[in-house]
Amino acid sequence: MHASQFVAITLGDPAGIGPEIIAMAFRDAAQQTRHCFVAGDIDCMRRGAQAAARGQVPIPVALIESPADAAKVPPRCVPLLQVVPREAAPPLGQVSAAAGGMAAACVTWGARAALRGEVAALVTAPLNKEALAAAGVDYPGHTELLQAESAASLGRSPADVPVRMMLANDELRTVLVSIHVSLRDALAAVTFDNVLQTLRIAHDSVGRMLGRAPRVGVAGLNPHAGEGGLFGREEIDVIIPAVEAARAQGIDARGPFAPDTVFMRARATPGRAGEFDVVVAMYHDQGLIPVKYLGVDKGVNVTLGLPFVRTSPDHGTAFDIAGTGRADAASLIQAIAIARQLAGIS
Repeated sequence: MHASQFVAITLGDPAGIGPEIIAMAFRDAAQQTRHCFVAGDIDCMRRGAQAAARGQVPIPVALIESPADAAKVPPRCVPLLQVVPREAAPPLGQVSAAAGGMAAACVTWGARAALRGEVAALVTAPLNKEALAAAGVDYPGHTELLQAESAASLGRSPADVPVRMMLANDELRTVLVSIHVSLRDALAAVTFDNVLQTLRIAHDSVGRMLGRAPRVGVAGLNPHAGEGGLFGREEIDVIIPAVEAARAQGIDARGPFAPDTVFMRARATPGRAGEFDVVVAMYHDQGLIPVKYLGVDKGVNVTLGLPFVRTSPDHGTAFDIAGTGRADAASLIQAIAIARQLAGIS
């Protein structure tokens, strides 16, 4: 099998639940984890496997020398490529520069491998933003780091490689205009160019996933989508013109609609198809709270606009339960499944 048919799973913050949910995924979802491997550190991974076992025999971890070696590792065994210097595992459940630096190094390796075509997709276990900052990492999270690596590879500035965050489950998809910024900065990011760019990215990316043009619902920024300017003019001055421009370009975008109802209208249930295939939300919490409310065990984060496939679970490092084996690997398993689907891996 060609190396580009393999999926790299990055370790995540080694002080959190990343290593143990990875071990659970290889133990409990052997079909989904075929031709997957971990880009990380063997001592941290073995500690995670021990925690996941909860007193039983832990799933084995095997060192490999290249992504292609993952195909030689038997089911329910974790293939691991050592991509960072081997050092003492950082303490569990604590923010530390050592853990943040290791986590960032694994993601950087994975991004570069994907950009070189050595892996078909990247699945990232959770990072801790405080630990990244303590390690001196210049980016607040995965999305910005992956954007910077992609831009450098393409010889462009990060601004010329626009990316967006999509959170999705079986019932709802949302794409965000802004990501990890303060609410004040998020409001300032609601510009005609940013909204139109988000609509284009959502249309192109979700369209590739569905195999058809998606129906895009647009959330307003203000209560009741501004109520005709009574509660703010962003809808009139910015969002409506962007939606009209998108429609002129052949994008099936509608709105803006009241943010407190548009997500319910888009939600698909077994008895009712959603009115929209995806909702463009104006800022982080507006778009993520509805999806996470439906269940963090089902949600998957997909970075749109990168030159490679990247997914992740929609939860954090859970320092409070790290090392206990009580974490739930369902979101990670779903992230692996979506990554395989988007990369065309059977």
